[in-house]
Amino acid sequence: MQLDSYDVAILVALQRDGAMTNASLSEVVNLSASQCSRRRAALEQAGVIQGYAARLSAAKLGYGFRAVVRVNLSSHGQSKENDFARFVTSHPQIRSAFSVSGDADYVLDVRTRDLDVFADFMHRHLLPHPQVSQVRSEIVLKTLKDEAGVPVV
Repeated sequence: MQLDSYDVAILVALQRDGAMTNASLSEVVNLSASQCSRRRAALEQAGVIQGYAARLSAAKLGYGFRAVVRVNLSSHGQSKENDFARFVTSHPQIRSAFSVSGDADYVLDVRTRDLDVFADFMHRHLLPHPQVSQVRSEIVLKTLKDEAGVPVV
């Protein structure tokens, strides 16, 4: 899909506030509400806009503990990687997971209520996983930047 400047402006505005009505979007983008509605629907249909969600405060909801966990698997192969992927998707405390290059096979973003809950997750679930050979964790002390979305402009 080829994006023009109006599409980009719509994406920037919606990424900032996904709850914008077409009327308020039209004021920001300088198009009619009906044009904004058609363009928004086209961006959704094309899969450029995948959905809308509220950004929640993890700390205010009691999930102030965050760790970056690097995982190495003991062996590789499609079935082993599929098994680890199923493990990742079945644990809600793993908020993001990436297959990466470098000295780790995967990097996980893990959020829990506190260090004790994190330790329990590590000792009862991640470390005993049959595919896991090595785990290295970094506890997040301070978040400098944590932006959702894509740099559209």
